[in-house]
Amino acid sequence: MASPSDPCVLVVEDETAQLELVAYNFEKEGFRVVRAGDGEEGLLCAQEEQPDLIILDWMLPKVSGIEVCRQLKRQNRTKRIPVLMLTARGEEADRVRGLDTGADDYVVKPYSVNELLARARAMLRRTRPGSVGETLSYDDITLDAEQHKVQRGGQSVKLGPTEFRLLSVLIERPGRVWTREQLLDRVWGNEAEVDLRTVDVHVGRLRKALHIVDARDPVRTVRGTGYSLDYDG
Repeated sequence: MASPSDPCVLVVEDETAQLELVAYNFEKEGFRVVRAGDGEEGLLCAQEEQPDLIILDWMLPKVSGIEVCRQLKRQNRTKRIPVLMLTARGEEADRVRGLDTGADDYVVKPYSVNELLARARAMLRRTRPGSVGETLSYDDITLDAEQHKVQRGGQSVKLGPTEFRLLSVLIERPGRVWTREQLLDRVWGNEAEVDLRTVDVHVGRLRKALHIVDARDPVRTVRGTGYSLDYDG
């Protein structure tokens, strides 16, 4: 069963067999997959799910893949989500058009599923490195996502699964301020029936686990907003 912290991929493809093939292979590799069968549904899912990556077919009913990409890149909530376009169009002019619209990468059909997975991992390595097993660090804190280990100042830190996911989110973007709502979605999943106070409780546990005598607290509280992994002042 997929975890809320697993990388989420939205696959927008109107050919059912192709959609299920891509979804099956990504799920087998540990991705959480959201499916959409047309451009209109794809736009809606992108807004609601806020995936980490969008795999987008060029030729779609209702709203074309090019127009979906154009709209996603114009909206603040979705403009930073990487888009990988799938298409049977192989002409250079079409590839350029797709990239000019805002697509981050481009794969021509027929393609190898292994190549598609490799391209996806490469894109996620830039945007969510912890989700693809990268070792992340900030100051004296190191998180090994593959081995599920954390160290601070060279000493092992014992974290529960929720605190580990919480640190994984914070350490991917040091200095970024995450609202409680964003952390709730990323760490617990947007279907989780927990309130915002739960975020505060687990941040407190994370702080306690990372505490070192005479060292500064690396988790900064941004009053009225949320939390960030950096030092206050």
